[in-house]
Amino acid sequence: MARPGRTAAASSVPGKVLAGWGNLLKILPTGAVFVFQFVNPVLTSNGQCDIIIRKALDLVFIGLCVFFCVFACFTDSYRDNHGAVHFGVATFTGLWPQPISDSIDSFKYRLRVGDFVHAFFSAMVFTAFSLLDSNTVKCLYPTLESADSALVMVLPPVLGVITGVIFIVFPYTRHGMGYPPILADKEDNS
Repeated sequence: MARPGRTAAASSVPGKVLAGWGNLLKILPTGAVFVFQFVNPVLTSNGQCDIIIRKALDLVFIGLCVFFCVFACFTDSYRDNHGAVHFGVATFTGLWPQPISDSIDSFKYRLRVGDFVHAFFSAMVFTAFSLLDSNTVKCLYPTLESADSALVMVLPPVLGVITGVIFIVFPYTRHGMGYPPILADKEDNS
């Protein structure tokens, strides 16, 4: 059963907005953002891509990070009867690998339309974040840096607002990799 304070906060407009932004943070894996910010300056030589291989490596790296963000949207976790956390990938028939415990209904973990919406917007936000990074801009398209700085300043907040609204409409209920269910969730689902 849900706690009364949690229900009241989630039903208010500010509560829904904060929940939507929280979903964005859960969908866009912090690990992908951290790895990108750590590795991208090395791959781009701080934006000084003097050889074509640096540009190619940067694009492949951005693609791998986007893949990780999308894949994370299709993962989930559950607690078994003993309290151990198990992770899996959502499929059209349920969770894979199948839950160890018979008390877990695998079908409730099946893929839904919202999962694909979250994956799309997660990829879009991370792609915009990575392609508008100063090192990436200097490396891949240096003319954008001086010509269209308004685009670089306006696009991320606009994408953030659109994505936040979409995540309010399609709330994210999965406990993906790195976000195991809390003990209260076990009580709520029982």
